[in-house]
Amino acid sequence: MAERYDVVVIGAGQAGLAGGYFLARQSRRFVILEAADAIAPAWRERWDSLRLFTPRRYDGLPGLAFPGDPDGYPTGDEVVAYLEQYAAHFELPIELGSRVRSLTKGDGTFVLDLGDRLVEAEQMVVATGPFQVPRVPAFADSLAPEVFQTHSTGYRKPADVPEGTVLVVGGGNTGYQIAKELSASDEVKLAIGSRQTPLPQRLLGRDLFWWLTRLGLLEKTVDSRVGRRARHRDTLIGSSPRELRRHGVELKPRVVGISGRTVSFADGSRLDVDAVIWATGYRPDYSWIELPVTDETGAARHRRGVTDVPGLYFLGLSWQHTRGSALLGWVADDAAFVAEQIEAFDPGTQAHHDARAIEPVRG
Repeated sequence: MAERYDVVVIGAGQAGLAGGYFLARQSRRFVILEAADAIAPAWRERWDSLRLFTPRRYDGLPGLAFPGDPDGYPTGDEVVAYLEQYAAHFELPIELGSRVRSLTKGDGTFVLDLGDRLVEAEQMVVATGPFQVPRVPAFADSLAPEVFQTHSTGYRKPADVPEGTVLVVGGGNTGYQIAKELSASDEVKLAIGSRQTPLPQRLLGRDLFWWLTRLGLLEKTVDSRVGRRARHRDTLIGSSPRELRRHGVELKPRVVGISGRTVSFADGSRLDVDAVIWATGYRPDYSWIELPVTDETGAARHRRGVTDVPGLYFLGLSWQHTRGSALLGWVADDAAFVAEQIEAFDPGTQAHHDARAIEPVRG
């Protein structure tokens, strides 16, 4: 016999935990399934020296403030400890080591295949987050075997990287921060495919996020004019090309090819390397969802997390509704919205009591 719940949440990261908080307040029978053997696995795959660029005052999930100096910046380990504390504080029903092999639906009921058991639910929340499968270009396979290479998820500290010329590929916040850290002990080059807009961590004596919050920029929706322009543009926070150059890092253009130890760049230059770190982001993987909820690129198709499959929702996606949707301290807004849709859903009619609630918000 399959286990049966009102709602199943897949993923015990920040989004899944925030969703669980609101489901518990509805007194629903639910469970949070996590494939890893510990909660918040994405945070555990970050490098040792990581610090968030959002102050602690903006990093709390609903119902529990992030501990410590509200104006300080937490480490990755602090985030993991906080999320563990959060799950324990609210006694959220989490089952670890529960990897979902497939998600299907029949006769109005969702069915999850976990290999050794089946789980059924009236409604389903996919909260696996934006950091799923590391994205590495195909020509990475052309690197010589003696050249050390890893995606940023495998990077922990400079001592793990062989001495010599290190190429970091990727011009986002991750690439800049790793390149800066490695520059203290290695000759470092940073390859940037497209220029990002650098913003200072502090401006006129205030943290950047104080200004973004005060100006309402983090609340601009994906359908707003600002949102449409910003969603495809990453922003550097607290880093800049000028700062990297001061640390001795040479900036290179886009990588276009690799042969052995030699990397070729868009400007025609070449470089022999001893190590490569791919800070090239992630791609989604919803191949296990056997329902029509993705587009031709494999990305989730939804309206503020609500899919065309009645009772199925996404949570924790980048730009799910606003710039803050995938940020630790702002995921609560989307979690509350999804919980409202769950409460309004009628399993008998497979529809929401108020259909207008899932229309895209335009700002």
